[in-house]
Amino acid sequence: MPKPSLDDVDLKILSALQNDGRLSNIDLAGQLNLSASPCLRRTKILEANGVIRGYRAEIDRSKVGLGLTVLVSLKVREHSRENAEQLGKGLLQIPEVVSCHMVSGEADFFAEVVVADLAAYERLLMEKILTLPMVSDVRSNFVLRSIKNDGPLKLPSAPK
Repeated sequence: MPKPSLDDVDLKILSALQNDGRLSNIDLAGQLNLSASPCLRRTKILEANGVIRGYRAEIDRSKVGLGLTVLVSLKVREHSRENAEQLGKGLLQIPEVVSCHMVSGEADFFAEVVVADLAAYERLLMEKILTLPMVSDVRSNFVLRSIKNDGPLKLPSAPK
């Protein structure tokens, strides 16, 4: 996939919106010393090109009763593209999986799972994760404390 060509203004827009996705266009334009129309046009282009995928609220997991985060490593039985795709699709269907990555190394997938407590994780493990097709091994790592969650991306500099 070709990398979009982003200039300094685009990168400043992205940086500002990473820090506060609720910025109004007027406030964003003011921070960047732009007029509102070009700022809005550039933001809309970034959205249309998929550079900005969306906006969302950051929710404190513990304050909504989701006190346990588990990093789960999974191995695919009988390695093949089809088996890996089937397992990946199965993981996408589990709402408690908040992020998932196909990786190389000892595991084939790492999934971040967020649930209320250990009993909820045990149910999820037994009723959903272990029933996924092509799972040969599951290892669970329980997060004791999060140091940094979903921090803003360190954006590259615009090409000169």
